Amino acid sequence: MFNFYEETQRIINIISKGANKAPTMKRIAEIELNKYKQSKKRKKMLTGINYYDGKHEILKKKRLAIEEGGQASEQHYLPNSKIINNQYRKAVDQKSNFLCGRPIAIDTDNDKYTDELNKIFDENFHAILKQTAKNALNCGISWLYPYINDRGEFSVKIFSGIEILPFWQDEEHRYIDMACRLYVIPTYEGENEKDVEHVDIFLPEGIEYYIYENGKLVIDSEREPEPYLTYKDKDDNVISLSWDKIPLIPFKYNYEEQPLIERVQSIQDAINLIMSNFEDNMLQDPYNTIYVLLNYDGADLEEFRHNIAQYGAVKIRSVNGIDGNVSTIEVKVDSENYKAILDQLKKALIENAMSYDAKDDRLGGNANQMNIQSIYNDIDLDANGMELEFQRALKELLWFADMYLYNTTGQDFTNEKVKFVFNRDMMMNESEIMTMLQNLGVQISQKTLISQVPWIDDVEKELRRVEEEYNTTNNDEYNNLVNQMRGESGDLGNAEE
Repeated sequence: MFNFYEETQRIINIISKGANKAPTMKRIAEIELNKYKQSKKRKKMLTGINYYDGKHEILKKKRLAIEEGGQASEQHYLPNSKIINNQYRKAVDQKSNFLCGRPIAIDTDNDKYTDELNKIFDENFHAILKQTAKNALNCGISWLYPYINDRGEFSVKIFSGIEILPFWQDEEHRYIDMACRLYVIPTYEGENEKDVEHVDIFLPEGIEYYIYENGKLVIDSEREPEPYLTYKDKDDNVISLSWDKIPLIPFKYNYEEQPLIERVQSIQDAINLIMSNFEDNMLQDPYNTIYVLLNYDGADLEEFRHNIAQYGAVKIRSVNGIDGNVSTIEVKVDSENYKAILDQLKKALIENAMSYDAKDDRLGGNANQMNIQSIYNDIDLDANGMELEFQRALKELLWFADMYLYNTTGQDFTNEKVKFVFNRDMMMNESEIMTMLQNLGVQISQKTLISQVPWIDDVEKELRRVEEEYNTTNNDEYNNLVNQMRGESGDLGNAEE
């Protein structure tokens, strides 16, 4: 893995050879950006993004034939289907929804702290976290950038893994000394649209802005370097501040930062190819037939094929009293063979992606919990590793949230224990589970039971409602009893006693 100190020292030695000075951080960034743009790691990230968006290798498919001289040439008159059956995207969506499809719960012992965190980690953040999970699956890593917006509120932005070139501080890839964000903004020069590459360099003291041209970083004249935080004092003077660390937090799919596409690209390509070839063979009958020619009145086989495709007819002639003839040998396409191969490939992709088959026969009817757990076993196992990386990242993000709360509320929550609970979206047989727990004599609190109801977002609010209804019901029952006793005895005092 990339080690910032070792790699930086290597670059310094190269540049300083024959010179008597060390390179600037800007020069180091230029060198690393040039390498990063051509790196295999970035290409894999780009492949993951493209495959999720439906831009697969099958789109480059050509129908070729060997011509005289052994040269391959594209046969434009042959069907050339390019079918994309995007099982990869399905796996990414399954895995991101499984772990982050439901809002995470925040568990603390301090009610005030809980209320403040729920304001920060709200519905908008949950949507961002789900998209972060997709980015992490496609690229192996995604990034969140915490900042204070124009309204003075704590906010986060998503940066895709392909945008960020980190300079890691440690071998575990948890902390960074510097990072470059490479992205493209379409601009106009006159009436011509042009893509301009921008580079933002994240340093401990703030962000510097550059234009990336021909492998060089040119200062962006339209944007001044800026700190991460600013505020105005009582005299309206702008005060610049920075966090104690660079506010870029990595959310990894796995410890190795390996994109999901590396596991399944060859299988996805095979699925597309099988389906495309099957359609090629089924599209037109002339190409499923071998022609036997006798006294054909034409120049060559290419012309014969052209006449069949365009006119549906050919000319024949008689030679030495022998009439011409065209007979055929039909080539039958066995769809069952294609279906069998396709089924095996889809199963292989599910296994290698560690997702699940939503159409598994075991999920039909009243599926028992053992079957459900067996089907979800792989995706649950993979989610364990992903959740571990996300938990670490959320703890890093929590530090920035605590600093924000300290400066806005004056309260220090840094020593409070916080637990982020991921509510995995797994199908369950609730009745079977409840029966099993009852048989074991397990008693479950109302709070736990209510927290598992999917349409209840605020557990505390629902508990208050339950308590209010309980008190109201008990009062009604008491009043009904008193009224009944009044009617029977006619003596209010005795009834009340």
